[in-house]
Amino acid sequence: MTMSIDSPSGPGASRGRSQALMLIGFFLLPLLAAFALYYGVEGWRPTGSTNKGELISPARPLGDFTLTAALAGPVSAADLDGKWTLVYVADGSCDARCQEALILMRQTRLALNDDMLRVQRLLLMSGECCEAQYLEQEHAGLLTARVDDEAGAQLLTHFPAGADTVRSGNIYIIDPLGNLMMSHAEQVPQKGLLEDLKKLLKLSHIG
Repeated sequence: MTMSIDSPSGPGASRGRSQALMLIGFFLLPLLAAFALYYGVEGWRPTGSTNKGELISPARPLGDFTLTAALAGPVSAADLDGKWTLVYVADGSCDARCQEALILMRQTRLALNDDMLRVQRLLLMSGECCEAQYLEQEHAGLLTARVDDEAGAQLLTHFPAGADTVRSGNIYIIDPLGNLMMSHAEQVPQKGLLEDLKKLLKLSHIG
């Protein structure tokens, strides 16, 4: 005698399928929400907030690049892969605002505690270079490169202010995929950088 096995049907099977779909939705919806927030849904910050940076929307892929060495070896796109990068662009003499920004970047990274290893710092320099002793003593681990040549000029075209980025005084955030995605102006309260970075690290499943 040949027996056939039919697919489950009826109310029980329907309930099982509904529960499975609900379970899938339970895991997927938070990921979709995080993806939407991370990649630039405008308005993700509370209305009227004054202590956050400006989201660069859409995020700007920096592409492949290799920048001329400043204090150590050259910096390339591969050096940014897999980590969040805090970036400051300045004249190589590193004036008072430059030093203030570098200190803020350093202290913000340290304040992340266990997550500090997910973040690195990069100083892009143009013109007179460099305050080597200050940078090496006060900012160990800081990546440095020049942007006053053809490769550097091309990279700066991706920044909102272009060549004027050197004088903007802004701190920028690059995500682990190499996208320029946030800017913090000088007048933004210092704690805003830490708050934004904590939020990004919490939402991110990369880097």
